[in-house]
Amino acid sequence: MRRVQIYDTTLRDGSQGEGVSFSLQDKLLITERLDSLGFDFIEGGYPGSNEKDAAYFARVREMDLEHAKVCAFGMTRRRGIAADQDPGMQALLRSGAPVITIVGKTSSFHVEEVLRVSLEENLGMIADSIRLMRAEGREVIYDAEHFFDGWKLNPEYALKTIQAAAGAGAMLISLCDTNGGTMPEAIAELVRAAQAGLDIPVGIHCHNDCELGVANSLAAVDAGAVQVQGTINGFGERCGNADLISVIANLAVKKRGYEVLTGQGVEHLTELSRFVYETANMNYRPSQPFVGQSAFAHKGGMHVHAVARATSSYEHINPEVVGNERRILVSELSGRSNIAALTSKHNLAHDQELMTKILDEVVRLENQGFVFEAADGSFELLVRKCAGQYQPHFERLSYSVRVESDRNDNVVTEARVKIKVGDEVRHEVAEGDGPVNALDAAMRKALNGTFPNLQHMQLVDYKVRVVNSEAATAAGVRVVIESRDEHDVWGTVGASENIIEASWMALVDSIEYKLYKDEARGAAVDTVVQAI
Repeated sequence: MRRVQIYDTTLRDGSQGEGVSFSLQDKLLITERLDSLGFDFIEGGYPGSNEKDAAYFARVREMDLEHAKVCAFGMTRRRGIAADQDPGMQALLRSGAPVITIVGKTSSFHVEEVLRVSLEENLGMIADSIRLMRAEGREVIYDAEHFFDGWKLNPEYALKTIQAAAGAGAMLISLCDTNGGTMPEAIAELVRAAQAGLDIPVGIHCHNDCELGVANSLAAVDAGAVQVQGTINGFGERCGNADLISVIANLAVKKRGYEVLTGQGVEHLTELSRFVYETANMNYRPSQPFVGQSAFAHKGGMHVHAVARATSSYEHINPEVVGNERRILVSELSGRSNIAALTSKHNLAHDQELMTKILDEVVRLENQGFVFEAADGSFELLVRKCAGQYQPHFERLSYSVRVESDRNDNVVTEARVKIKVGDEVRHEVAEGDGPVNALDAAMRKALNGTFPNLQHMQLVDYKVRVVNSEAATAAGVRVVIESRDEHDVWGTVGASENIIEASWMALVDSIEYKLYKDEARGAAVDTVVQAI
């Protein structure tokens, strides 16, 4: 087994991605999570660039990290100034980070046209910067920027730059495909060429501009690289960096002969991926390999039928290996196998007539704009209705929503609902931040006296999608509401040409599902108590 070091730069390179921003507390929480999963290196930022990164290094020194080494990132000294007088060098030393990652120019084109220094001066800038860090007792990783493009342009000079870094005391040279345009076969070839001219190990740092960041990283490891740099979920500038989630999963699960993390972190990759998305306040990427919500989701009836017999028929690994789960979807593309899988707890599989009825109803409703893939609560109620097991907890009589705005743009939203619970008609009014919030508040006022458990239910997400955009402002809309309580999270859906009506449908379904769910849970508890 050959150990491959995992170097995370989500907090620095990843934060350069469009729409990605981390607070100081975010960075500390991500650091703690990465360390707990066995990451080897965590690049915290560039302490010379902003106050937040400087504060990060001050705070991270107070953390009791068990495995990871924190790295501070910076450039080589400026031209024409001694390394110990350079402000950037001083900021790196003040960070107190045990590992310093220095980035320098490999390409003769960048040296002469971007830095505007001589080739010899650039070699001195690399060597002087690393020697200073080593003299101060820091370990140094040297990032050879534009290595692959630079080698293609001038291989002799590219080799001199990484040899200068190695000769000055760098412990590892990270070969950077900075523009993300190199093919995997070239990555492997030039990794081997670089190693042949060095007496220290090399790592790999790939960008994803050709969507080859992960493939190139794996090719480099196969060619001898001992470290992979990248970001969680592939965050990064332009098209992002190599996604460490996929790199780790491939090295640990798919390939043979490699060891990553501490041997325990792989099963938490899905949790880690979603934690970083949530921390960055970004939506998950459903189709993300290994950890996406759709990575092990099955929609076609033929696929579901096969997976029910043997999961390996349409899954390359067991989803639990990376902390994910299998999902069976229901739509107009589904067959009886999907319905049977989703209704297994009701023991309805023997009733082919009912299976057909449910499937026909799904197709009918999807033609109206409903979808059930993210609306498990609405689908559960649909099954109950088709099976004749649905008895509403209340009857909807009417509702209205009024929105007023004064000359100061103060907006007031008021909802009125009239429902019937048993033989009692209840009429309630409530204000809210918007139509859905106001309707929810009015419904709770009308129902909480009878169903106190509703106080534990909260709406956590609300999505609106236009169904038939060609109809312009008369288009139908689909509303999906996500709700949760202390036990579960569920989704419900409504569809209409009126956004308030669609929202009302989804809201009522969410409340009904909560009440049915609590009744089932209570019945299960009663059964256990009686058994005891």
